[in-house]
Amino acid sequence: MMAAGLAAATGVQAQEAPAGKPVQLALIEGMSGPFADAGAAVERNLRFGVERVNAGGGVALRDGRHPLELVTLDSKGSPEAALMQLRAAQDRHIGYVMQGNSSAVAAALVTAIDRQNERAPDNRQVFLNYSADDPALTNANCSFWHFRFDAHAGMRMDALADVIAADKTVTKVYLLNQDYSFGHVVSTLAREALAKRRPDAVIVGDEFHPIGRVKDFAPYVAKIRATGADAVITGNWGNDLTLLVKAAREQGLETKFYTFYGNSLGAPAALGDAGVKRVIAVADWHPNAGGAASDAWYKAFRSRYPEAQADYPVLRMSMMVEMLAQAMTKAGTADPETVAKALEGLRFTGDEARFHPMWMRADDHQAIQPLYVMQMDRQGTPGVRYDNEGSGYGFRTVLAVPAERTVPATTCQMKRP
Repeated sequence: MMAAGLAAATGVQAQEAPAGKPVQLALIEGMSGPFADAGAAVERNLRFGVERVNAGGGVALRDGRHPLELVTLDSKGSPEAALMQLRAAQDRHIGYVMQGNSSAVAAALVTAIDRQNERAPDNRQVFLNYSADDPALTNANCSFWHFRFDAHAGMRMDALADVIAADKTVTKVYLLNQDYSFGHVVSTLAREALAKRRPDAVIVGDEFHPIGRVKDFAPYVAKIRATGADAVITGNWGNDLTLLVKAAREQGLETKFYTFYGNSLGAPAALGDAGVKRVIAVADWHPNAGGAASDAWYKAFRSRYPEAQADYPVLRMSMMVEMLAQAMTKAGTADPETVAKALEGLRFTGDEARFHPMWMRADDHQAIQPLYVMQMDRQGTPGVRYDNEGSGYGFRTVLAVPAERTVPATTCQMKRP
């Protein structure tokens, strides 16, 4: 009965429960501190993917079927704590590490895993990145052991730039970002995109703030208002985005927000009516993307997590887990090096491929998939069937970019074992 109930909740036809030793996956993420809500949302999405794999019979290795097991380790959002948890995962011989909320943390993990895999070939690890979007991670700092399943910042900015180029109401732009590697990348990319696509638009501010430490964004909103900016471009995420849009709402700031994560956890509810038709976001998928197969996946997620506050589905996260399982089954083993080689060039073949094609480029280990640029509006308006977290606000597609058009250039010079 439990297997049948799980299969119904995850939208997967139940198979016999896998009996082998679990293959452990370590989630190293900020489960406490200022970004704890984002960490909890990640855990829900990854657990949904793990449950789908297990409901489908687990991974088929040479010695039989094995379930996946998610092991959650709290990094508190800091690189130092993340490295401590990485060592804990290494001590337990967990061969797969997942992280994404912070490119600075991701960079530290890549370096540490490269070092570990070179000196301890019998205890190697593969790093699965679902959100750390600094392009360097699949360019100058690319690693055989690192795979990114999210579009990087340059890919996201290209999609946003397509919309900004057509929005002639944008004449003055304020850049506001978190003061760490990813925030600086977003600022640089925004400058480059505007110079190329909208040279008539003037950048009236380019500011960075401490990540995860600002409690009140009112002073930043006041600065934006003083410049007369009619658009803000921000890569903020988590509490830093929620508090920013909340301050904008409270001060009645009517500029447009072009965001990387404006549809993220808590943001639509925080902005409310002030965000209607003024908040634009870019993502690999969203609930109103449309189509029967997409709707069915979303309904399966909501069946598993029916609480309004849990309504933050991130398709790529569960697909990442399922694609890893596909690579393990292809390899017939859970050995990290063999599975990494099976992931290279792998095209996803699960149910989600019916509405969301994804493949892993071997050159740099960058996942290629569609992107959507979305505009916030009230639930029930054309194109907004579903809202976010029971807020009454959701997003409609304004631009759908096919996977083939998102493929970026790369400077990766990968060293393979």
